[in-house]
Amino acid sequence: MPRKQIHVMAGVLQDDQGRVLVTRRPDSAHQGGLWEFPGGKLEPGELPEQGLVRELDEELGIQVSASRPLIRVHHDYGDRHILLDVRRVGAYVGTPHGREGQPLDWLAPNAMDPARFPAADRPIIMALRLPQLLLITGADQSDPVVLLAGLRRALESGIRLIQLRAHELDDGAYRALAGRAYPLCAAVGARLLLNRDPAAVADCPRQGLHLTAHRLAVLARRPGSPDELVGASCHTAAELARAADLGLDYALLSPVKATATHPQARALGWPDFAALIDPVPLPVYALGGLTVVDLADAIGHGAQGIAAIRGLWPD
Repeated sequence: MPRKQIHVMAGVLQDDQGRVLVTRRPDSAHQGGLWEFPGGKLEPGELPEQGLVRELDEELGIQVSASRPLIRVHHDYGDRHILLDVRRVGAYVGTPHGREGQPLDWLAPNAMDPARFPAADRPIIMALRLPQLLLITGADQSDPVVLLAGLRRALESGIRLIQLRAHELDDGAYRALAGRAYPLCAAVGARLLLNRDPAAVADCPRQGLHLTAHRLAVLARRPGSPDELVGASCHTAAELARAADLGLDYALLSPVKATATHPQARALGWPDFAALIDPVPLPVYALGGLTVVDLADAIGHGAQGIAAIRGLWPD
């Protein structure tokens, strides 16, 4: 017997403190007793935006006037396949309340316990915790004074997720640079991801690790501690699937556009980018020839946001 495939719309509503509205599933329902993001099944013939408007009116008594994509999650529960189509609600009228008697709560994304949510909802929590911009360090990587000055300016501009990329440095010089970059990031609540063999930076202060496509291919299990971010650079559907299989938190997919650093690489373009990331239950950043001008296009095609060196590195 073929498994049921269910297209579910879910909405992310945030208050002025950044907390997100969640609702509790009835005990008698599938995944009963767990918390979830409000929404429900798309009806035949409905567009996703229409289904979200209807569901949030029926469930919360609000009228949504603006929303945009956040993430799409495919999840197999064994007896059914769920496509969870999540949109961030930008504007609505009314006061959310449980029209069906369901309990509501407002939670900060970092305070959400994934174990209290259905498995399909867990990538949504990560998407809510991650910013839209991921900076990959540029400038003269052999001169720590120049690089750290650029990092300070990036942090002052509001960047809060940084991949420290300095392949030209040996392990000792890289560890020294990471040791100087970490307190700059920590002072403003930014997260520093180290792009190096995990064994070489085992004793380095950090908030996470970033894996090259080569390291992604050879690792047998997810590196690092459970409480740090771990992501990877990907260029193919197989690499994205590998990142998901290892339980990574995010991925980069490139190149979306032609780049000066890799002129021989075929640019994906936005349609192919969207098709590649759709089956992947991870937030995925678009990378390759992008700047903040491309952020809306990236989000519209399902990306978490953009990652960039030149496009985000301050002059």
